[in-house]
This record gives sequence, C-alpha cells and structure tokens, in this order.
Amino acid sequence: MSHHLIEARDVWFAYPQGADVLRGLSFRITHGEAVGLIGCNGAGKSTLLMHLNGFLTPRCGEIRIGDTPLTAQTVAAARRAVGVVFQDPDDQLFMPTVAEDVAFGPLNLGLPLDEVAQRVGAALERVGMTSVRERPPYKLSAGEKRAVAIATVLAMMPDILVMDEPTSSLDSRGRRRLIELLRGFEHTRIIATHDLELVVEICSRVLIMDEGRIVADGPARTILGDRELLHAHGLERPHSLSHAHAHTAE
Repeated sequence: MSHHLIEARDVWFAYPQGADVLRGLSFRITHGEAVGLIGCNGAGKSTLLMHLNGFLTPRCGEIRIGDTPLTAQTVAAARRAVGVVFQDPDDQLFMPTVAEDVAFGPLNLGLPLDEVAQRVGAALERVGMTSVRERPPYKLSAGEKRAVAIATVLAMMPDILVMDEPTSSLDSRGRRRLIELLRGFEHTRIIATHDLELVVEICSRVLIMDEGRIVADGPARTILGDRELLHAHGLERPHSLSHAHAHTAE
C-alpha cells in the first residue's frame, strides 16, 4: 500500500438542506503526480478538497488513501498522509510565533521535542522562512504567510499535498517564489486554482470540475489548450498557450 495514492469512487455530497454539491466524482491520482483542479466558482473544488483528508464525509461513495477507505477509524492516519493548505493562511496560523505554528502539528502527534525542533527547522528552511521563525504571523506579508502555512503542513511530513488557491493575494514576486517552491516538491500534489498559468507551469494533469462533476481529465497542456472545452465550462485558455498556438498557426 502507498499513502501517495488518492482515489475518489462515485462520491456524492450535499450540505444540510442543500442540493448535491458533488455528484458522482471518480478519479485516481498516483504517486508523484501534480494535478490541477480547475473550474468556475461554485463548481465544488473546495468541497472536494475538504473530503480528501476527512474534513467532510461523502453522502455516498468513498475516498481512499492508498488501499484504505477514509472512515472515522482511519481519518487520523489519513490526515497524517494528506496535508491541506487552505486558501486563507490565517485559517492555519494562530500561534504567537511562526515557529510555534509550525511546531503545533508535530507536538500534537506526541513527537519528542528534539524531533519537533528538527521538523520545524527543516520545514522553514524548505520554504525560505527561517529568518521569520520568531515573528508573530500577523506581521508577515501575504507571501510570507502562504510560505509559513505550507511549512506547517510540511512539518507533518505528508505524502500528499493539497492546496486551495495557493496564489491568491500574492504579488508577482510572491507568486514566482511559490511556483519555484512547488516545482521542487516530490509530493503527490493536488492544486485547486483559478490561476491557469500556475497549472501550466506546475501540473502534468488537469481535472475540470463543473456543477459538482469531473467533466474532463487529461494531460494539462492538452486540456488547457482546448479553447472550446474550456469555454464550455466558463474558462479561458491560458495566455501562454494561446500565444504558443498563435505562433504554431503562423
């Protein structure tokens, strides 16, 4: 069994007194893949992400991590295997200092203090935030907060990294730093985003969601280069690929 694998099998979900938000979703993401999850607002992307480590539970169908169904009995192990970086870093940063935020998860695993310290140092170094370890998170820039939020997840040493709109609120420099960081990861990565240029740079595969369903699944450049498919689901072809197509046409 590999915890790097994640699979949805005919997943349905509705919030209380609401219509179905996820409608029969099925996909399988394998070891080391970088997958972009795209779609218009309301397509169900964030709801899907919250199923991937048990924040939400399907009405029917199942999520599997490796060969193991995600259930009440396996959710603790799933949350160690699947690290989620939320859209708003402030949802993950709540301790007095950056170092304490990064240490929070490992401490709650009951790890020895020396191992916690090693994980904190390694995670902050990985995201280039060692210099801010003693600063309060509220004094960080948006880009610094995003990097530290990623460090809080890396300190848990997950097999799968799930990110919701990772470039939102970032300026150009912060966005570029994030892209370079994500390029260096060997984790299985699932990135829900409206930033299709990010997907072009990072992801080898794309899933398009629309009205709670997966409507397309395939190689990133093939799907993102298909203007008619994208337009049918309220999306625009990335400028970099439009530019490439224009040159090819010439």
